[in-house]
Amino acid sequence: MKGRILTGRRENPRLYEINTAQWLSEISKKNGKRSTLGTVPEEEWDRLLAPGFDYVWLMGVWKRSSAGLRIFRQGPEWPPFREYLDAALPGWKDADVAGSPYSIAAYEPDPMIGTWEELQTVRAGLNKRGTGLILDFVPNHTAPDHPWVSEHPDYYFMADRAGYEKNPSFYSRINGADGETRYIARGKDPNFPAWSDTAQLNYFNPALRKAMLSELRKIAGYSDGLRCDMAMLVINDIFARNWRSFFPADETAAMEFWEQARAAAPGSILMAEAYWNTEWRLMEMGFDYMYDKTLYDRLRFSSAQETNLHLAADTGYQKKLVRFLENHDEPRSLPAFGPWRLRAAAVLFSTLPGMKLFYHGQLEGKKIRIPVQIAGYVLPEEPEKDVQAFYAKLLSITGQDVFHEGQWRLKDVFPFAEGGHQNLVAYTWKSPGRLKLVVVNMDTGRSQGKVPLTELDGLKDYIFLDELNGREYERNGAEITNAGLHVILDGYQAHIFDITPRQAAKTKTETKIK
Repeated sequence: MKGRILTGRRENPRLYEINTAQWLSEISKKNGKRSTLGTVPEEEWDRLLAPGFDYVWLMGVWKRSSAGLRIFRQGPEWPPFREYLDAALPGWKDADVAGSPYSIAAYEPDPMIGTWEELQTVRAGLNKRGTGLILDFVPNHTAPDHPWVSEHPDYYFMADRAGYEKNPSFYSRINGADGETRYIARGKDPNFPAWSDTAQLNYFNPALRKAMLSELRKIAGYSDGLRCDMAMLVINDIFARNWRSFFPADETAAMEFWEQARAAAPGSILMAEAYWNTEWRLMEMGFDYMYDKTLYDRLRFSSAQETNLHLAADTGYQKKLVRFLENHDEPRSLPAFGPWRLRAAAVLFSTLPGMKLFYHGQLEGKKIRIPVQIAGYVLPEEPEKDVQAFYAKLLSITGQDVFHEGQWRLKDVFPFAEGGHQNLVAYTWKSPGRLKLVVVNMDTGRSQGKVPLTELDGLKDYIFLDELNGREYERNGAEITNAGLHVILDGYQAHIFDITPRQAAKTKTETKIK
């Protein structure tokens, strides 16, 4: 791999999430031989990293559970799962189903992915490209065949036989190597049925915490950061509410696990999958980034007004959020948003402060979501060339330093001629010598409004170059600093303006914007 050495962290970075098993299957089919991480051709890394990603998240590298897969196939989830595969993945085979990468039998590379040495080589190669490696850490549960189930059953919540028979869907019946039958609670989100292929850990057991921190340190040594699955589930008060029936009402932990994790891996990026308005709490516990599911939901289901309210939060906090339009848990963004609304949402999410997550296949406009349990099936889906070209341009524009080092500011949009100003979201990025204005219409119809730009000098005229389409507009500084820039956008259209003083634009000399 060629490129710059990883020397520090760029603000407002880009993250590319790869479904590792699926990606390796695609490469294997393309090259006619089985590929693991250590045998991925150099040109594949060159192509993947060409848009300029700060981090790569290799999702699903750890050893998958054979017991978890067996339980999954025997449980109520299997029939609807098969129905989905029959509809979405024609010709799939049983051998394509490898089990969930979040039912982890051991924190060691799955044989279909590679070895520790290959993982080290990949990280070194990424770092030479100036890219960091993110790996999964799943704190809440293990697979039912994890060695701890037999060696340290006290790490888990268990029931007696009567408790199991009262609620069998809540437990897994496991015959240990010592010959003893145990009834281990399954991991769960309190809003959904238990995950049948998991075993629930007891975070009020200090010995379990010590063991998990040891695992965290181990995998931190092979990566530059950890994506922490369902991070809010092990916050003390949430954990206590979820599992109160298993311990006395006054039992708790002296410290938050995530504070211990932060101390255990001081140099690692910690990224939280987080919901339920727990983002701020997790940030205070030491997380560098937290999922911004609220933005996703507002872009997909709500109005521009709701999006503007969300973006009014403190900028320092927003820089800690992970923005996305899709990931391995969400539907594919092209069918979910539709082709035109997708472009508006993509411009908006990719030009906001915070980490921007792009998912494997998103840049090609893939339309079919392959479940994470699938490892061997290669979808014969051709890239959407229009979507591919759009993302190539957008990633080129947003790779400019001003979007990473500049100062972001949400702008007010004022009404003009009853033109739907409430449908517009506008903000600026400013750094020495550079000013960008982004305006996005989040509605189906034409919208217009006025955007005051107090960053400009009222005594000068300015050239507004729309980098999305190459069009230029000349505007008077006095007018746009007072009354505002008059913006008219058709439904789901956007501007990314590069703004320069007229003389500077004509002479191509650098002029600083005040």
